Amino acid sequence: MTEIVVDTHLGWRDVAAVADGARLELSGAAKRRITNARAVVEAIVDKGIRAYGVNTGVGALCDVVVDRPLQRQLSHNILMSHATGIGAPLGIVETRAIMATAVSNYALGYSGVRLEVVEALVRLLNAGVTPLVPAKGSVGYLSHMAHIALVLIGAGRALVGGKTVTGAEALAAAGLAPLELVAKEGLSLVNGIPCATGLASLALKRAERVLDWADAIAALTIEALMGNPAAFDPVALSLRAPSSLQVVGATLRDRLAGSGIIAAGAGRKTQDALSMRAVPHVHGAARDVFTAVADVVSRELASVSDNPAIVGTPDEPGVHSEAHAVGAAMGHALDQLAIAVAEVAAMAERRLDRLVNPLVSGLPAFLAADSGVSSGFMIAQYAAVSLVNENRRLSLPAGLDGGITSALQEDHLSHATPASLKALSVIENAEAILGIELLAAGQAHEFRHEGRAAGTECLYRQLRSVVAPYADDRPLADDMASAADLIRTASPA
Repeated sequence: MTEIVVDTHLGWRDVAAVADGARLELSGAAKRRITNARAVVEAIVDKGIRAYGVNTGVGALCDVVVDRPLQRQLSHNILMSHATGIGAPLGIVETRAIMATAVSNYALGYSGVRLEVVEALVRLLNAGVTPLVPAKGSVGYLSHMAHIALVLIGAGRALVGGKTVTGAEALAAAGLAPLELVAKEGLSLVNGIPCATGLASLALKRAERVLDWADAIAALTIEALMGNPAAFDPVALSLRAPSSLQVVGATLRDRLAGSGIIAAGAGRKTQDALSMRAVPHVHGAARDVFTAVADVVSRELASVSDNPAIVGTPDEPGVHSEAHAVGAAMGHALDQLAIAVAEVAAMAERRLDRLVNPLVSGLPAFLAADSGVSSGFMIAQYAAVSLVNENRRLSLPAGLDGGITSALQEDHLSHATPASLKALSVIENAEAILGIELLAAGQAHEFRHEGRAAGTECLYRQLRSVVAPYADDRPLADDMASAADLIRTASPA
């Protein structure tokens, strides 16, 4: 099994790997940073230095001093009061991504939790114990993290071997005993934005695959429709300043090189519809957004997102109350990723319509060999339109949602976690839309006999390894699910 080591911090691909089941370990340097930060917290407590969430209340209660005998109770109570999630839980992959990101944040050495707390999170991950975390009910990150942290103290619920168990039973399965939290640990366990960043790491992984498939499927569709490849000419595309547009154009040229179908259609059309000839422009723009979002997420993973941040030494302890848990950059980035993927999927639906529409395709209506008796892909295109419109609604910016919480103390909200969750929903819809286009493009090729390009032949065979040609002989929904799963779990051949 793959093992990921947290040395300074994790990258987004590391987070995604742990989410998918890789083991996680702390390096010696990371352990030392965690231990040193905890020693500074102990000095702050001993010296009576006022520090938010250490010896004060939280939120609007930040000026209420909490005496030392009650600081353990404060940490405990923060988990209880902040565990306010609503609805169905996140998936295992999503929860593991959040946990891995939290460990990475603590490993930076500015949070002040004890090493045993961080190691307990690592033990849960490596034992396959997944806290149940309701997906809804948080404007930021607090409730999601609180539900994870509950398991560390033997409360809450978790999944172990596919079964729901109590937090205490989950700890026992990992060979752990419930922790008694001390000063600042309750706040550190719910604070920061590892929720948004962990989910964003998953969004990046899935979006990267979606963009690769979108390029490949577009080529298969363009070939089936006997498209004009002149729009992808390297000289023509070089008239644009260098960007991912040229990368997509090169991919399309490679995929379509040597196509007998394209050769047979030569001279039929001066230019294709925009959903075909503008693939480099739209897919390339989405790839440029992807690169920018990956940079934001990488910077976030390298940054402290705790409030307060612990600095200095036990002899000269320092604490900074700041706003590093405000995820404005993350919210904007994930909003933009959702918009970019939604546009790619919307363009895919337009190509799908051209495949099934006999007025423009030159193919049997709805790709049915016996049109009239058979409806073929008529209603599959309806399903794609539905998802395109859902993506349009989901692409409204979360960063502008606003809201006022904690008695005016927290009077600006960036909604980074909702932005990440929303982006994941858009990506899931895009996987389904592209899956339908892939099915239709494959079906269209059943009526083309001039010879596919090598770059599309391998894609056609990959599709046919999981889905046979369609003849209204089975529920099409099953084929659609298989195609979406292919896009979600494999790379295009």
